[in-house]
Amino acid sequence: MAKPFVNDRGFIKCPCRRCLNNASHQLEDLESHIFRNGFMFGYNQWIHHGEPATANAGTTVAGPSGGIHERDEMFDVLDDIISEDADEDAVGGPSSNDQYDDLFAALRSELYPGWTNKSFDELLKLLKLAFPKIDLVESHYEAKKLMTKMGLRYSSIHVCKNDCALFWKENSLKDTCPVCSESRWKLQSGKRSGKNVPHKVLRYFPVGPRLKRLFATSKTAKLMRWHSTGKSKDNDVMRHPVDGKSWQEFDKRHPQFAGDVRNVRLGLAADGFNPFGNMSLSYSMWPVVLTTYNLPPWICMKAEYLMLSLLIPGPQSPGKDMDVFLRPLIDELKELWVHGLDTRDTAYENGVFRMRAALLWTINDFPARSSLSGWSGQGYRACPTCNEDTPSMRVIGKTAYFGHRRFLATNHHWRSNLQFDGRTERKRPPRRFSTTNILEQLRRVKTGIPGKHPNYGGVKRKRGDDELNWRKKSIFYELPYWATIELKHNLDVMHIEKNVCDSLLGTLLADPHKSKDTDNARRDLAKLGIRHELHLFEDGNKLMKPAADYTFSEANRRKFCRFIRSVKFPDGFASNMSKKVAQNDSRLLGLKSHDCHVIMQRLLPVGCRSLVTKNIWSTIVELCTFFKQLCASTVNVSDMVEAQKQLVLILCKLERIFPPAFFDIMIHLVLHLPEEAILGGPVHMRWMYPFERYLKRLKDYVRNAAKPEGSIAEGYVVDEALTFCSRYFDDVETRFNRPDRNDDGMHPTRQLSIYAMHRMQAPEVTTELLSLSSKTNMVVSSYPACIVNGVRFVTHDRDVRLRTQNSGVSVPGTGQEMFYGQLQQILEFSYLNGFSVVLFSIDINGEAYKDDQFILASQAKQVFYVADPSRGPNWCVVQHVKHRSIWDITDDGLSDIDLLQHNSSSNFTLFVDLGNLQLVQLHIV
Repeated sequence: MAKPFVNDRGFIKCPCRRCLNNASHQLEDLESHIFRNGFMFGYNQWIHHGEPATANAGTTVAGPSGGIHERDEMFDVLDDIISEDADEDAVGGPSSNDQYDDLFAALRSELYPGWTNKSFDELLKLLKLAFPKIDLVESHYEAKKLMTKMGLRYSSIHVCKNDCALFWKENSLKDTCPVCSESRWKLQSGKRSGKNVPHKVLRYFPVGPRLKRLFATSKTAKLMRWHSTGKSKDNDVMRHPVDGKSWQEFDKRHPQFAGDVRNVRLGLAADGFNPFGNMSLSYSMWPVVLTTYNLPPWICMKAEYLMLSLLIPGPQSPGKDMDVFLRPLIDELKELWVHGLDTRDTAYENGVFRMRAALLWTINDFPARSSLSGWSGQGYRACPTCNEDTPSMRVIGKTAYFGHRRFLATNHHWRSNLQFDGRTERKRPPRRFSTTNILEQLRRVKTGIPGKHPNYGGVKRKRGDDELNWRKKSIFYELPYWATIELKHNLDVMHIEKNVCDSLLGTLLADPHKSKDTDNARRDLAKLGIRHELHLFEDGNKLMKPAADYTFSEANRRKFCRFIRSVKFPDGFASNMSKKVAQNDSRLLGLKSHDCHVIMQRLLPVGCRSLVTKNIWSTIVELCTFFKQLCASTVNVSDMVEAQKQLVLILCKLERIFPPAFFDIMIHLVLHLPEEAILGGPVHMRWMYPFERYLKRLKDYVRNAAKPEGSIAEGYVVDEALTFCSRYFDDVETRFNRPDRNDDGMHPTRQLSIYAMHRMQAPEVTTELLSLSSKTNMVVSSYPACIVNGVRFVTHDRDVRLRTQNSGVSVPGTGQEMFYGQLQQILEFSYLNGFSVVLFSIDINGEAYKDDQFILASQAKQVFYVADPSRGPNWCVVQHVKHRSIWDITDDGLSDIDLLQHNSSSNFTLFVDLGNLQLVQLHIV
């Protein structure tokens, strides 16, 4: 039946379980594939092999060779976007999508950057010679031109050379800046060159059309309602920003907007980066990226769903003039809030509705937050939450944010303790500043002149006392709803955690470049009259600095560095820490943000246990445990309320340990993270990690170093079109269907069924169950490694030779207990029709599995072991693994249980009891 439908090369799609109609083979190979792998499930109507599709299968159109192509919404999109190139036939749709299949295949190199355009053009010529019947484009340039018709446009807006104004709207026809009167164009010898070349160009990517495309694609239109259907049913559990207090208060204030769940909630992130990589050239380009919070938490922060809205040109950062560049975006956001945009919703019979959008908050590091919010992050009032009540004091050469006893209850005994700073604390806790209080402060702020011209906006202006730390009233206040939002600008947990980790490690290791225990820090102690044993003293002509108990001795520094060097993580979990240790085992070098994230939450509590006194170690563990609790995928409101209280005690303990110079603004900002978690929900949707990864993608677009902004803009538009088309092409490997780094293939690991049920023709007995109920083959395959549910497992014998650790396994017992061990063997038992069952042989430390060392591969949970230096050889601390790309998702309609992640904030005890330490330990013999 299928023979007449082979292509001109004798190939036909293969419907086996492994190929799934995605690969083509010759007929003789097709038979062996089906015999070996079995026939794919769900392929009841052979539309790829000559059987006509019924009405239930959807509308079909005839191809040029007589084959049948299932018609989906892609044809409607092509009709709208590239109707001038579509080949209409009697059915009324494009006669074939083969042209776009070939086009997409030709542009696959865009998904794998690094291939030059010239070499790709040569490949196209070779392909046209080898396959003359295939209608391919002539060059990469022509392919891009055709793809841009599927993409969305962007606008180029000229900017004054001093960042004073945009030549846009009322200024679009002017040749000079309306503020500083500088020429719009570059001049040569005081005269304009033959071609008008602007000094700076801002690229603006309109938001409305890109939001419409999310609804115009059935692949994403349904997901745009997830925030309404998938939110937590427990008021104490937060797994998405919709569960946060800020979102809920926004809905109460704007019921008309909240009434239509299709209205869009956005988050904005902005950060500067150097597009030239590690070159010494100083260049700062600022992309402004939007994320859509209507989507589920497992996809809304992925790069494919992030939208580039502005590309602010370099080489200098915009600084205080950020509002000048945000003008086009703010104007469109106002339009989307007030009037909305007519949008076709493919999830509900292509109905048209009025889509509106709102900006919930911004996500930035602390310096960028100052540029966006208008509140300066420097000086005595640097904390934007404490405002004018920020606890701070002047120490030698800097401002220290010291004095957290102020947050204690007025009758707490630590307030009268003189060991902190030699004084009693009588100030009341800082006030809570409402949105009304903030507006009242902003009314007193004077409007400054924008730009950096030395005679205009570049003139430094001294702020008045009534202006506090406000440098400007942010342009975001032009949005009608912005003034009432409680959480406007997020404190970035990623950068705060990194700075805290750097301060702790630098001081503990006495790093001469990063330690906060400097000579001036000791002089501060003498000035305050506290901790006399740490004061500097003179020994002859030398100035001596006594050893502090919060720094490691030289031997302990080497011991800690060797501990870090010995740690091995699971595949893809973290970087190779052994490369971060200096050759002389004295300090750690080149730590990235994620390295600090792993050290704070996994290694520091274990590594420093026996190297410092118990009170110092327990305080550090409490701080590290808080970050682990805060970064959980599922956060409990009650846990954050309790953490808010306990953090005050933790910071007060740190003040008794470290000198005041240790407490920079990042240490203080930790105190406000639980409150922001209650307002905004889990931090993994409000931190900079996904946006920092996105900047790496933008950097890969730069092919012309002379025009980095233009390269990024053109590359983004093409990539945007490819991302859109990728949702529809199943026969081509794309970013949506390409195998993951850890792809487990087609290994079924189902339980066996009873053979007698097949004889009774029970409907639940499928071919798979029947095969598994039969005897297995006599030969059992053994493997050194395998991948199960996206997680890589490796046997212990092989694991000891690698720099990663993938042999750790945990298995649940009959009750609530867990058993831990190491993977010894991976065995695959083969059955009929290509089915198989994979078993793990585990060396488990426990009596329950003493006589039964085999488990199903699907039962294993991956862990890794960290050696415990304080307990001696063969003692390890068990660390559970949370894989970033794996989520526990229940099927719609099958369960009323909430989507909860394994690592919840309630899994971690914030305070450490030294007599009953909550660290699971394993003795390996």
